[in-house]
Amino acid sequence: MKIAILGAGISGMALARFLQQGGVPMGSLHLFEAGPVAGGLCLSKTVDGFTYDVAGGHILFSKDADAMQWMKDEAGGDDAFVERDRNTKIRFEDRWVHYPFENGIGDLPKDANFDCLKGYVEAWHARKMTGSEAPADFKNWIHWRFGDGIANHFMNPYNEKIWKRPLEQITSDWVAGRVPDAPVEDVLRAAVGIRTEGYTHQSIFYYPKTGGFQGITDGLAGTLESQIRLNTPVTSVRRKADGWSVNDEDFDVVVNTIALTYLPEIIEGLPDDVARAMRELEYNGLVTYLVAMDREEHPNLSWIYLPQKKQGPANRVTYMSNYSPGNAPEGKTSFLIEITTPGGQPFPGQELEQEMLQGLEVAGLLKRDEILFTDRSQVNHAYVVFDHEYHRRRGLVLGWMEEQGLNPLGRFGRFEYDNSDQCVIKAREKAAAMLPDLLG
Repeated sequence: MKIAILGAGISGMALARFLQQGGVPMGSLHLFEAGPVAGGLCLSKTVDGFTYDVAGGHILFSKDADAMQWMKDEAGGDDAFVERDRNTKIRFEDRWVHYPFENGIGDLPKDANFDCLKGYVEAWHARKMTGSEAPADFKNWIHWRFGDGIANHFMNPYNEKIWKRPLEQITSDWVAGRVPDAPVEDVLRAAVGIRTEGYTHQSIFYYPKTGGFQGITDGLAGTLESQIRLNTPVTSVRRKADGWSVNDEDFDVVVNTIALTYLPEIIEGLPDDVARAMRELEYNGLVTYLVAMDREEHPNLSWIYLPQKKQGPANRVTYMSNYSPGNAPEGKTSFLIEITTPGGQPFPGQELEQEMLQGLEVAGLLKRDEILFTDRSQVNHAYVVFDHEYHRRRGLVLGWMEEQGLNPLGRFGRFEYDNSDQCVIKAREKAAAMLPDLLG
């Protein structure tokens, strides 16, 4: 039995490990990885003693305790991680605002506080009185759910930064479980200065002591090393009567974690409508900047959100050196800056860095003379975009792949907005479904 796993990111490697732990011989597993290092979106980079996660700041937390412990164990156990209290803020003018925003409106200037409270209560009352259903597009959903004040001061400008398109073009059905649903009582308390919390399930997170978040995937790769073919892009996948051909090599089973948008150039004999649907799936890329600082300490913050246009193109800033002492040399600190870009379009040039730094200065986060250096990374596929054709296109693609036995898995292998722990959970589920057939 030969199993080809296309892509050695966290989904592909987790699947391989679960299969191996379930009884599949290691020699049966073959992982194809186009890059020089396994890890995919979990890769980290170290420059002059400063470490950062190239696809944005990652953290380890999960509602599934078994999955989280498994990830720790694969990367060296509990002792290989630091435990951190999540402390997340929103930078609004010169103020730190509690996150989520509706739980922090008491931190706003009085006029903005009133706007947000008035709008929230009006929206809540309108929903109760009319029983109106949630609007189908994201922008109208924001106003329906949070009211005009929170929409105008935070939700609209912040999400426009992330999604890089009018919010009317995005569906609202993806927000369940990702946008906090604060009771009106909590918002009233927040408005008068009584602190309430939001994402309590993320109040504590874990992070590798050394190597960045890649420490987790390095642990997986170390176990699977002999079976991972680095610098080996998949150039052809062809269905055969008795299995599959990958790069002209025969396999019994294929699992795909490669981004679906790449597959029309790889899979032979792809139906035109499926190929078109693959190409038209929408996504965003990401530019990240490490900003190495000649500063001994940061405020006790995990990451912050920058909703205002004058704060520059960055939407999120991670206090990377607060995650682990191993992320910066002693006596130094670092920021990780995230800037999304429209998928499939050229990345911005060097002018982006100056726009970013100017915005951070306006936000009061740094001074230019504190900067030691910056380092830039780019990620082609970072965020799934839930446009109004998303479900039709994705359903057509996945339906065809599953019908053919071409097993889709992973954040962009299935075009799902999954965190790393969710990728592991779904890899575990996939392995459990495959094992009876593989072991006979």
